[in-house]
Amino acid sequence: MTRSPEQAVHFGPYRVYPGQRLVLEADQPLRLGRRAMDILLILLEHAGNVVSKQQLIAQVWPKCVVEDINLRVHMAALRKALGDGQAGQRYIVTVAQRGYSFVAPYSLEHVEQRPPSSGHEQSGHNLPIRRTRMIGRQVLVDSLVTHLPRQRFITLVGPGGIGKTTVALRVAEQLIGRYRDGIRLLDLAPVSDPLMIATHLATLLDLSLHDAEPMNCLTTFLRDRQMLLVIDNCEHLIDAVALLSESILRGAPDVHILATSRESLRAEGEFVQRLESLDCPPPIAALDSSQALSFSAVQLFVERAMASHDSFELSDAELPLAIEICRRLDGIPLAIELAAAQVNSLGLSGLLTQLQGSFRLLTQGCQTTLGRHQTLRATLDWSFELLSTCEQICLRRLGVFRGGFTLESAAAVIVGEHIEPREVFGAITQLVAKSLLNVEVGDEQVFYRLLDTTRSYALEKLDQANDLPDTLERHAERCLALMHQAQNDWEHIQTDIWIERYARSLEDIRSALDWGLNAQGPQAVAIRLASVSTPLWQELSLLKEHGVYVCKALAGLELTPEPCPRLKMALKLALGSSCYHTQGGTAETVEAFVSARTLAERCNDVAGQLRAVSGHMAVNLSCGNYQTALEQSLQFDRLGLQGNAAVSLSTHRLQVLALHFAGDQQRAREVAEQVIERMAQSGHLNRFTHGFGVQYDQSVAALTILARILWLQGHPEKAWSTARQALDIALQIDHGTSICYTLALSGCLIAHYNGDTQTACNLLRLLLEQAQKHSVLLFYNWARHYAQVIDGDNAHSPPQPGVGLIKEIMVTLDTGFVDDTLLARAENGAAGWSTAEILRARANALLAENSQSAAETVLLKALAVAKAQGALAWELRTATSLAELWQRQGRHQQAHDLLAPIYNRFTEGFATPDLSKVRRLLDELQRHRPA
Repeated sequence: MTRSPEQAVHFGPYRVYPGQRLVLEADQPLRLGRRAMDILLILLEHAGNVVSKQQLIAQVWPKCVVEDINLRVHMAALRKALGDGQAGQRYIVTVAQRGYSFVAPYSLEHVEQRPPSSGHEQSGHNLPIRRTRMIGRQVLVDSLVTHLPRQRFITLVGPGGIGKTTVALRVAEQLIGRYRDGIRLLDLAPVSDPLMIATHLATLLDLSLHDAEPMNCLTTFLRDRQMLLVIDNCEHLIDAVALLSESILRGAPDVHILATSRESLRAEGEFVQRLESLDCPPPIAALDSSQALSFSAVQLFVERAMASHDSFELSDAELPLAIEICRRLDGIPLAIELAAAQVNSLGLSGLLTQLQGSFRLLTQGCQTTLGRHQTLRATLDWSFELLSTCEQICLRRLGVFRGGFTLESAAAVIVGEHIEPREVFGAITQLVAKSLLNVEVGDEQVFYRLLDTTRSYALEKLDQANDLPDTLERHAERCLALMHQAQNDWEHIQTDIWIERYARSLEDIRSALDWGLNAQGPQAVAIRLASVSTPLWQELSLLKEHGVYVCKALAGLELTPEPCPRLKMALKLALGSSCYHTQGGTAETVEAFVSARTLAERCNDVAGQLRAVSGHMAVNLSCGNYQTALEQSLQFDRLGLQGNAAVSLSTHRLQVLALHFAGDQQRAREVAEQVIERMAQSGHLNRFTHGFGVQYDQSVAALTILARILWLQGHPEKAWSTARQALDIALQIDHGTSICYTLALSGCLIAHYNGDTQTACNLLRLLLEQAQKHSVLLFYNWARHYAQVIDGDNAHSPPQPGVGLIKEIMVTLDTGFVDDTLLARAENGAAGWSTAEILRARANALLAENSQSAAETVLLKALAVAKAQGALAWELRTATSLAELWQRQGRHQQAHDLLAPIYNRFTEGFATPDLSKVRRLLDELQRHRPA
């Protein structure tokens, strides 16, 4: 095919715009995976000719070595998404021993103007890429698209396998871009506990719930959102979903709900839309092929039969057989798909005979036809009986997977009694061919998934075979092996690729932990899994949830004879990190890190000691124990590991923290700049502080503290630029706790110090949102403190009185927050970096009492401290307060001589509030100086 970039390719109901990699079906974008799109464009380029498998693989995977199976799977996904076989139309055919060919009639159309791009895909949604073309439901979909905005809450009701999910997803897909705040699909199939519905929805909404009132928290979050929620597979949780839906409808007027269930939710405001079977020809009709294919049930049957059998064609002679098969299956889409998958092996006549025999057993002695749920059950039973013994065992055992799984994971769970490893691939391939197992094609990997109906059936069969406990144990072992692999890959794989590879395992890990830690399964495996999966919870910023599992694992470990000290140490470290972020520097947090260090020393595990000390050090810093933290930072060198470059880098970064907060800004900056230079040279930017007690991204953490140091040393513009760089990296890698860390320690503060009120407010709101989303209670509380000064309009209840570092930070924002405890810390040297500001705040209080002499004494002390620490910013503030005092006393020359040299040491930031104020004061003092 020779075409210009201005031409589109038109075939069937599709228009393809190669330059934009866009496929439109009736003006709606068809969402294909990247590899499927590549294959389609290559086949179109060579339309009418055979493209060899080798050529396709070379062009689609130019830098990878892949097997033929990858191509076959992606090709099958492309055919299914296009509806290859619809109305008997072939688009792509397999040419035996040669390759594939695009064979459908096509035309080239000149594009007068660019079609609407699929840019609206960027609107937030989590809808899966469509795997198959929908048949026979478009009128209903169009009606739902029209009515949903007005009715707000519609439930699609019908028996299993009738196509509720397919319709709901198609409706949602057509509404992409219509909701300002996007669309969220909540699949309840993996959820068994009604109390977890709100948690799962909150996860989709990037929201962390408060334990007391989860429903109110959800409703408050959604109150101002314009959003569509698609809640799929509600039938086993009807009461809980009804309550949730009613709450959302009452509290969030612009949120719409589309639910699917086998029965109505009986909720206030619910409109019920029943899904009927696909249309079948009436019994008395005499139809030719084209007339029969106008009925959606026959159309689906033929399309799926063609998909599973390349040479299948429906002849006029066999047409009555196909019609009768569709009638017997009551037009139920899943039943039709299961039957069509057997055409290759049984033929139409044999298929009908088999169905008649199976269904007759169920209706003996009864004049009525099977109910639809019985029809599907009978079809599943019939399909199951047609499987080989090996395939039956495989299907049963795959029922334990909650989400998508790879072939390797499938083999790990299937292989056991009666099944050898060499049998797995063939069995999986047959289950896919027989429509009992779905294929989900990612850009790089192939994943398999059971439909909810089939999964429930498989689990029931597994239980009946008394094979459930053993299979669940292998499933837990597989999760453990996968997390070991993830842990090994953590240091070596780019973060976004690592998350894409392992985050999809989260539902299965939750399932294995819930089963194992509740004394139902192999507790030892679950305890190890709670420990080894730490990186995944860390990367996803799910520290609060992980903390719950870790506590259960530790409790179980205590009951174990001679518990492994290394395992207990790892769990204590994970507990310390979780507690630190969700509780702050509590006794439980400290105990976790102290215990971890004791265990590490007992095991002679130097790396474990380093992790424990660094975690305890972070707690000490947040609690304001700066000298203790500085002493701990000096222990790093004594612990060894100097030969490990990454560890050495991390220990020096932590020393920067301790030096900065202890008040040695000059030394802190020297070490900070060395650390960042070494990071850049080693390519260690954008990696996490792996193996440390409280983990943030390395570069984010280093730049955050450098920004603080720069600001204190009198470089407000460089400080802001550095803080912005840290935030940009944190946002880029989308790591919640790192975002919270840099906002709380530098971003919000420096913007406010520099007088950029609007930016400070915006960053504060981002901090509140991220801290709540990721359950980082420590920084959420800090943000509520900041809101008292930075954003007075931010509606938050007054926070509890702060302690430690946050209390000192608040004095630097407003001297009115000083108290006797802080003053005592400043007097005895414990306040470190904030000493000068605390003393200045005390002087302000003395001036308010008209104790000028005492105030002057305190300010002179503060000035000396600021100079000694190299904190030019505090030196300027203190000198300003002292100069104002001397100005009131008529000592203009002395005030000017004090303030001018300090002001002149600044080289930037002259528009900031502190420097602007000094400039005005110096001008006033100049006017009153003796001639």
